[in-house]
Amino acid sequence: MNNVVTLLAGIIFGFGLALAGMTQPQIVLGFLDVAGEWNASLLFVLGGAVGVTVLAFRFILKLPKPIFASEFRLSDMRRIDAPLITGSTLFGIGWGISGYCPGPAVALFAAPNSELWVFIPALILGYAIHHFLLRPRVSKDDEQDSMCG
Repeated sequence: MNNVVTLLAGIIFGFGLALAGMTQPQIVLGFLDVAGEWNASLLFVLGGAVGVTVLAFRFILKLPKPIFASEFRLSDMRRIDAPLITGSTLFGIGWGISGYCPGPAVALFAAPNSELWVFIPALILGYAIHHFLLRPRVSKDDEQDSMCG
């Protein structure tokens, strides 16, 4: 059942990204171009996402457990460290150069373009480098916990 719910959530998320124009890199790049012809539409997408999250989480976190899971799995990390800063910086640079972030890029599989066939292998390569070379070695229990939330 969790896989079905995850798939449905992903489809809704992808539809929302496409509807908001997030699968068009020129919109993202236009938002990042504050010195040129700035496109503020992404600001409304981000504001809507934050607004929905703030309202929904107030109710969701009051539940004794998630609807489709046995417990909430929230990270207890509260510090900003070098891996977080490095990863965020690399993510931002990649997003700024390409105009794609992973969610909209995957949504593009519904209507692929030539850029997608460069971005997706680069995304997979970045994941593999992190997963196999950079990720700290953790026990299987810790790894399972980190994958779930």
